[in-house]
Amino acid sequence: MTDKTLRIEDAINETCPWSGKPIAADSLTLYRGEVVGFCNTGCRDKFEAAIRHFEKALEDRDVPLIAKGIE
Repeated sequence: MTDKTLRIEDAINETCPWSGKPIAADSLTLYRGEVVGFCNTGCRDKFEAAIRHFEKALEDRDVPLIAKGIE
């Protein structure tokens, strides 16, 4: 995240990608530099956890085999 205050009017979406309900001003996050909105903080937090999980999996996959102790 950044120190910039996230604003609902900057969101790239109007409905929550999880629930399909309208987004809320207290449930915004940044993804790839864009403001993404969710209907509540639970949906936002679920999204952020999923992103961290997949970014970690990609990071682990991209580690050279020698660094993993596999030659």
